[in-house]
Amino acid sequence: MNSVFFDRDLSWLSFNGRVLAEAARETVPLFERIRFLSIYSSNLDEFYRVRVPAMMALQRINKGDLSDSLIAEATNTINRQQEYFGYLLQKEILPELQKAGYHLLYNEPIPEQLHADTIEYFYTQVAGFLQPFLLSGKEDFFPENNLLYLTAAVQSTDGDEELYMINIPYNQVPRFWKVGQYIVFLEDVIKHNLSCLFPGKVVKGSWNLKITRDAELDLEDEYEEDIAEKIEKQLAKRDKGFATRFLYEPGIPLRHLQHIVDRFNLRKASVVEGGRHHNLKDLAALPLSGAGISYPAWPAASVRPDHSMRLLEQLSEGDLMIHAPYQSYSTVLRFFNEAAIDPSVKEVYTTLYRVASDSRIAQALISAAKNGKAVTVLVELKARFDEANNIRWAKKMKAAGVKIIYSINALKVHAKIALIKREHPTHPYAGLLATGNLNESTARFYTDHILLTAFQPMLQEMELLFGFLSKRKKPDAADQIPFKHLLVAQFNLQSAFLGLIDREILHAKQGRPASILIKMNNLEEEVMIRKLYEASNAGVEVRLIVRGICRLVPGIEGQSSNISVKRIVDRYLEHGRVFVFHNDGQPELFLGSADWMNRNIYRRIEVCFPVYDPALKEQFLHIVSLQWQDNVQAVWIDATQSNKPVKDDQPPVRSQEAIYQWLSDQTQTVLPEKMEA
Repeated sequence: MNSVFFDRDLSWLSFNGRVLAEAARETVPLFERIRFLSIYSSNLDEFYRVRVPAMMALQRINKGDLSDSLIAEATNTINRQQEYFGYLLQKEILPELQKAGYHLLYNEPIPEQLHADTIEYFYTQVAGFLQPFLLSGKEDFFPENNLLYLTAAVQSTDGDEELYMINIPYNQVPRFWKVGQYIVFLEDVIKHNLSCLFPGKVVKGSWNLKITRDAELDLEDEYEEDIAEKIEKQLAKRDKGFATRFLYEPGIPLRHLQHIVDRFNLRKASVVEGGRHHNLKDLAALPLSGAGISYPAWPAASVRPDHSMRLLEQLSEGDLMIHAPYQSYSTVLRFFNEAAIDPSVKEVYTTLYRVASDSRIAQALISAAKNGKAVTVLVELKARFDEANNIRWAKKMKAAGVKIIYSINALKVHAKIALIKREHPTHPYAGLLATGNLNESTARFYTDHILLTAFQPMLQEMELLFGFLSKRKKPDAADQIPFKHLLVAQFNLQSAFLGLIDREILHAKQGRPASILIKMNNLEEEVMIRKLYEASNAGVEVRLIVRGICRLVPGIEGQSSNISVKRIVDRYLEHGRVFVFHNDGQPELFLGSADWMNRNIYRRIEVCFPVYDPALKEQFLHIVSLQWQDNVQAVWIDATQSNKPVKDDQPPVRSQEAIYQWLSDQTQTVLPEKMEA
């Protein structure tokens, strides 16, 4: 029997549909429902910037019915979701906002009693940012990627009609203006005052629009220029990439619509009639406050009751595990801060994939270098949409004396690791290995797991890996690093996981209990999926928690009848990658940065790592057990790629809440800061 796989892009749209469904839950606080609408909208923008160009390229290459039908199905799915989005916003969210004392003017004119205030606000806060552009003029103008514009039809005194494009400066002025109980969109403030921009002329009509463009960078594998300079040049070009979607407000005359399409070469883009307002990811910035409209705060618990003892010395006595955001990320910050000032520390190594905009970790690395320590940082400049911020920090660290290493274009470094070398008689190495980015901002709402350890054999392997990464080359057959503890993509990660699955298959064939539990963000790579199918057919129980893309089709007789797949969407973004193998009653547990996607396995350096400490392993197995028991926020992904609510006769388990409560009970000290989604 040939293996069956879900389509990657349709699977991703299924995940975004699950996000939209969370906005429909009446049990979710009002502002959080609005946030989920915002997340859905942001995700869809990224889909058009990243995946639609790939689908269009496939269509050009194949020119067959298959690619055409996939694009058609994706388009139909998006249209259904968008229709549901509009229903939720207008029929459920807006009425609930009014009950809470807020009137969002959505598809409504500005009330007469606000006219004077609107004119004053326009002249004092908005007008100085506006630059009208005549479309029939000779001036060079190019609408920027994913920004908002207003097109206005204006009739001059001689009767000629002219078409103008006007920027909506929501990056300089708040998107929403609150006056009394009313909340007004910035573009509506501008529309209301268009006559001020065209004195002596008549504004015949105005319509909002947005153009989304391809987000890929055009980088060659080898080049002589500095990669940071190369990427900076490409970032400037990216916003002028080919258009994938042109959104326009209903009611615009066809002649004006065609003029814009021709003027900006949008014929190959998806021309979509949207609503009056675009970029609804900005809904998360609505100026709302009040009791009960957001999730209740979950203060982060501390994992270190004894703060008087130096962290690096504490690691010499045993490992620590931080489960963010349930537990405080301050321990991670302390790891880097201690390294910056500890006289015994001589060298610091780390990878940075997505750097926080105001990164205290990067600042600690700068201080470490200025304090005379040899600091080496591998900065991944190709982290999509974070390139500019990463470049900014890389330059700042380099100026302070940090040795900056950039990965080559053909090989991203996605591992989340750090290593400290110090003068110590028994534990010269201390290390950090994580499932998510070393980023204190995203740590507030991404569920990730960070292991702090002084287990010397594993950290010696990490030092060998940093030595290889400093060479800036792709691994080949001659690059053999004797990894016994770490699983590293391009070296042993795929073969190690295949071997662990094979062991469960062998146990099943020998009549022993055999099971696998894997939690990851995306499951795409066919070699790994086929191996899971093989395990299912051998009688291995396979349980998967996959947040996003899942190409594995569960519940197919003769292929995947022993495989179950869940998806969890809740107040925090599920982000940790977890791999549990039954191992005949002696479970082995691995954590890491690697999803099972083509890019993670074949085009990146990823690191997965074992959890050896018995107490930490027991703790973690309890956490993943709670996640599998989730019957409140979890859904089943079935053979039709639908999100089916988990309906069972068990007591309700909302895993994120259960994990938070359980971890809080494990610790006596609770920090005052509020780690909110």
